[in-house]
Amino acid sequence: MVTETLADAVRSVTADAGALAMKRWRTDFRRWEKSPGNPVCEVDLEVDHLLRQRLGALLPDAGWLSEETKDDASRLAATRIWVVDPIDGTRDYIRGREGWAVSVALIERGQPVVGVLDAPARGEHWHAENGKGAYRGVQRIMASDHATLSGARVPAEHLPKADRDFTTVYKPNSIALRIAMVAAGDADLVATLRWGNEWDIAAAVLIAREAGAAVTDALGQPLAFNSPEAHAFGVLATAPAIHDAARERLAARSVLAKGAAPAPGG
Repeated sequence: MVTETLADAVRSVTADAGALAMKRWRTDFRRWEKSPGNPVCEVDLEVDHLLRQRLGALLPDAGWLSEETKDDASRLAATRIWVVDPIDGTRDYIRGREGWAVSVALIERGQPVVGVLDAPARGEHWHAENGKGAYRGVQRIMASDHATLSGARVPAEHLPKADRDFTTVYKPNSIALRIAMVAAGDADLVATLRWGNEWDIAAAVLIAREAGAAVTDALGQPLAFNSPEAHAFGVLATAPAIHDAARERLAARSVLAKGAAPAPGG
């Protein structure tokens, strides 16, 4: 059970982590690639350290899963686990763009019960608790009531030919922020058709669910967290009325993409 005090403390810690990242944003810092096309910078590691120290003090028995910490299989035995992306959208962070956020989720028995996104460059702080709604700042948010797949607003720079009936809107590099846009009714559909990491989406999934959005993996299956590989096959977050239609349109592409993709951890 999550107490109001704990939820408030998580929000405070995440805001402090966002403030640390914001202080270093658009300054001179070390950056490199963990693998081709996978950038990281020293601020990722600094924020990760702050979060692990502060969140660990809140729940010393909780497991830990973070993009910037070596994975420890002992997390699999934990009833509760922190799932963290110190800077989701590092590419935008490094380029001095605003589309990044600190992402923190508390997972209990595979499901997020607290989710917080702090996006200080955008002046946004998103948060949700299981069963208590989702908020951007102090304002409660709700997914849109868009009812037809055609015309759905999608955070994207370009659209495949098959989806030219969608409408593009601003696309932050952070997938968590794109999902949050669906939660707030600023977009109607977000889809990724590839293997991704749990830390990218855990907090945003709860925010979207609590805002009334429909959220599954790319194949329309329920999402769960703290899996051995810490991967999920894509995400499909939509206004509730168009989820079935979106899943049907993307079904063949999703199956093809999953078949062509390497196995998680491979």
